[in-house]
Amino acid sequence: MKFIGEKMNKTNLTNLVDQMTLTEKVDQLLQLAAAFYSDKAEEKTGPMSDLGLNEDNINNAGTTLGISGAKEAICVQKTYMEKNRLNIPTLLMADIVHGFRTIFPIPLALGSSWDLSVAEKMAEVSAKEAAVSGLHVTFSPMVDLVRDPRWGRVMESTGEDSFLNSRFAAAFVKGYQGDDLANDFSRVAACVKHFAAYGAAIGGRDYNTVNMSERQLRESYLPGYKAALDAGAKLVMTSFNVVDGIPATGNEWLFRDVLRDEFGFDGVVISDWGAVKEIVAHGVVADEKGAAELAIKAGVDIEMMTTCYSRYLAELIAEGRVAESLLDEAVLRILQLKNDLGLFENPYRGADEWLEAELILSDEHRQIAEEIAAKSIVLLKNEQILPLKRSEKVAIIGPAAQTQDILGAWSWQGKQSEAISLVTGARRLSDNIVVGQEVFDYFEPSQAAIDEALALAKSADKVVLALGEQEWMSGEAASRSDITLPEAQLDLVKLVLAQNEQVVVTLYNGRPLDLRGIDGAKAIVEAWFPGTEGGTALAKILWGDYNPSARLSMSFPESVGQVPVYYNCDNTGRPYESDPDEKYVSKYLDVSNYAKYPFGFGLSYSQFDYESLILEDQVMTENRNLRGSVRVTNQSDVAGVETVQLYIYDKVGQVTRPVKELKGFYRVALAAKSSQVVAFEIDESMLQYVHTNQKMSSDSGEFELLVGPNSRDLLKVTFALKKNR
Repeated sequence: MKFIGEKMNKTNLTNLVDQMTLTEKVDQLLQLAAAFYSDKAEEKTGPMSDLGLNEDNINNAGTTLGISGAKEAICVQKTYMEKNRLNIPTLLMADIVHGFRTIFPIPLALGSSWDLSVAEKMAEVSAKEAAVSGLHVTFSPMVDLVRDPRWGRVMESTGEDSFLNSRFAAAFVKGYQGDDLANDFSRVAACVKHFAAYGAAIGGRDYNTVNMSERQLRESYLPGYKAALDAGAKLVMTSFNVVDGIPATGNEWLFRDVLRDEFGFDGVVISDWGAVKEIVAHGVVADEKGAAELAIKAGVDIEMMTTCYSRYLAELIAEGRVAESLLDEAVLRILQLKNDLGLFENPYRGADEWLEAELILSDEHRQIAEEIAAKSIVLLKNEQILPLKRSEKVAIIGPAAQTQDILGAWSWQGKQSEAISLVTGARRLSDNIVVGQEVFDYFEPSQAAIDEALALAKSADKVVLALGEQEWMSGEAASRSDITLPEAQLDLVKLVLAQNEQVVVTLYNGRPLDLRGIDGAKAIVEAWFPGTEGGTALAKILWGDYNPSARLSMSFPESVGQVPVYYNCDNTGRPYESDPDEKYVSKYLDVSNYAKYPFGFGLSYSQFDYESLILEDQVMTENRNLRGSVRVTNQSDVAGVETVQLYIYDKVGQVTRPVKELKGFYRVALAAKSSQVVAFEIDESMLQYVHTNQKMSSDSGEFELLVGPNSRDLLKVTFALKKNR
């Protein structure tokens, strides 16, 4: 029976499952990489042999990883369907995390925009480029809560706050999938990852153990995934870590009880790369057969890049250890996803060589990338040196001055050669730029490069000292115990300051850094890895063509020894705030408890003042919300955008509560010398938290409302919640 071209429904899909042999069903759960579909025998023979696969497995593998380009995608799909007995199309998937060919700022930078439209637009453009190149699914968004900057994958998250992450998670999904995924071929299906709590790896070491209470998991880590699912994400990816001692990829409670039953998710679950086989290394099963059993019982539908299912699932079913119905439901979910994407009617969905050439890295997309990068760059320090003037002679020196290594990890299809460096961007704005000719290494610059840089610094009115990480220093498998800048860069800062005190430091990096050693600079600009048009955006920030508006979505530590340091820590029995000079409180002897640059922090070329924080009433009930307002004034002569942040502190709870929690934010554009009253509303749901029964509810009692420009500098008023019970 041929189904291509027919409108499929649940009955059709069920009938299709019934027609499949056991082997064909098992192979639908198999994901293979692009090499398996190569025309060159030598490219696929090795992988086939290594994984114990044959041509039949390849012809039936339900999903394919890493193919891109419309021509290749069409060719693979056509060949696959011709060889597949039932003409079932394959799904083409890839990691499109912050851009396809047009690369946008890393997600941590996008989070620092505090602008949900930025995330949605990035995802929309990324989907458009990916879809026209033949892809159907992206492994994004990553919504793992992150609090330890030693972990390299913080760059792939939107930060340390559950509320902010949740809002961004939903925006990403909306941007990728749109409103009509089946018929809008410019969109792709979103896969939320990594379920669950991958960002809490002990010591910030990738793939390491995670250990936390169920209450903490539910309160801080699960909401981001739930928000993505509520927004309609079609897939969920498992995480590499354990959850309560059980590897997530084989954790039946996590996927059956929480994801399926509680969250109501009926879409596809896919393992991360090799994660099914890694259950063996975790030590909870003896072999791959045991891993296959644990994973299918947990509800993992697709096994990425290992073959435990292909080798052992049929055998497990024959032995009665696994019910065939579990296999059938997994296959049905995969077929349903293919149907949701319209692949049965349109197996070459979206792939178009002509349109691909027109859309990929188009001028329009580059312009969007520049605007988003500008909204993501955080001004951390400014002692009356920025913005620069075009009349000033500015030396741009340092290892990141002319580099095109600004895309960041997970920029799979991006090309550094297409990226705009800081120097290139600056030369578009000013003719008064001086740069060196020597190549300046990040770690071991030559003496000639150093001497040239110092001579340029001495001759200039002002210096832009461009520092930071290279791409490989953050991302997956890029954990660092020392998150300071390389020693050679810190030495350069000292040498340059000795020649010229008018120094602006710019940073390209994928994580919050320990910035000790650059305090002498009069300004610090955090540009993250800003993407293809990053140099243009950064230059426009430096010369004032853009007024910076970004705010940190993850705290910068005073010292790496504080890590993890985050704004919404729990109270202690001996709080530091009670008496910072007292020895016997929870503190360090050699450094503050607080972050150097806290969550929500960021400067502007405008000057915003807050006053008159008012609540209409001091008592609220479950059914009556509290309305309030705060007046924000732009005292400067420069128009700007301010992000008004609203936090709440629950003074007495059933369990210890965080000292403050973000509950709302409002981006406000203010003209020079103007004011605006920002109104807000507090409802009972904003006061809820996870109690010891693992349920969300609120308590009667006193609360503090805190409003301001960041998580540290806040106005405060008190109110109470009175419940009937």
